[in-house]
Amino acid sequence: MKRVAVLGATGSVGAGALEVIRRHPDRFRVTVLTAHRNREALDALALEWDPEFVVLGTPPPHGFTPRWSGEWRVGPDALEDAARSPRADLVLNALVGFAGLGPTLAALGAGKRLALANKESLVAGGALVLRALSEGGGELLPVDSEHSAVHQCLAGRPAAEIARITLTASGGPFRTWPAERLAAVRPADALRHPTWAMGSKITIDSATLANKALEVIEAQTLFGIPYERIDVVVHPTSIVHSVVEFRDGSSLAQLGRPSMEIPILWALGYPEHLDDARVEPGFDPIRDGPLEFEPVREDVFPLFRAGVAAGEAGGEFPVAFNAANEVAVERFLAGQVGFEELSGVVLRTLEGFSSRAIESVEDVRRIDARARGIAREAPGARSRRSRNRVSTSRETNE
Repeated sequence: MKRVAVLGATGSVGAGALEVIRRHPDRFRVTVLTAHRNREALDALALEWDPEFVVLGTPPPHGFTPRWSGEWRVGPDALEDAARSPRADLVLNALVGFAGLGPTLAALGAGKRLALANKESLVAGGALVLRALSEGGGELLPVDSEHSAVHQCLAGRPAAEIARITLTASGGPFRTWPAERLAAVRPADALRHPTWAMGSKITIDSATLANKALEVIEAQTLFGIPYERIDVVVHPTSIVHSVVEFRDGSSLAQLGRPSMEIPILWALGYPEHLDDARVEPGFDPIRDGPLEFEPVREDVFPLFRAGVAAGEAGGEFPVAFNAANEVAVERFLAGQVGFEELSGVVLRTLEGFSSRAIESVEDVRRIDARARGIAREAPGARSRRSRNRVSTSRETNE
């Protein structure tokens, strides 16, 4: 029986994890639940699961009276306490954005098995995460579908045997749109993902392909593969989640219908493939074929190349890219910038940073805060200027 802390329990990944756990009451027990601000939903979950304690990332308004009478904790420090709690053997970090870094470091530092769905932890603090993993003796299992697929393909083989990794992208809702049509995109348009049901931030990132850039950085950190050996292709049906090519020329792919419950189940049950008949049906060559692949249209989606270039440049750039992108998405959803202007906000922000090495969590927080401040004020840039600036930024970084 594994005791599980679910961080971000009210989001899409957290909800998927709880659904998996419901089907395996003999294997898992929920002992800690957290949410950012959705106090009513967290209260309802606490009534169902009766955990040891719950955590709200932000204080509830005056007058909130929970129905669950157990222990409530509040604030970022409480989130980190939840991640390192001795009442949990396994921590699922499904927090959104930079807020997930502290709990990631806390869990690994405490020697926990960490099922990580918070890619920003690895993007903003990759070296720090790997250090905490080494020093704390914990275990890191990716929950992103693409990285879980690579992990499954490796099947315990060392990453040194990998010749190339190919990550797949659905292409988002605007995969076939001409560039000039993107100027009219509204938030409601960008939130209609063709294959995955996700939260608003990651759905917008999928529409811009910034999410795939974050995943390239994440893959490089997780598996130690040079950027030039990590490819991305568009795969509209999201059946193939990743392909691993080995040094002998053979390749393995992980396939399945789009369902986050599959990588969640793998991370919770590893090294077993748990019996779970209610998970989305597996790959059917007739039903799911043919398998089609396309190149990424980097000229139309400049945030993809900007993010990969930030990862290649290293140092402050990945932290600044992640922070600026989060702010740009917030501004787009608030109607302050257009879809085509998102890349301009991010690229203008990146101009103020360098490849200087990051030594501490305080460095990450300082860079993150400065990048957010710049991004909140940065004007957007239309697609042509953004594409030119991506090229210039990449040449400067290299």
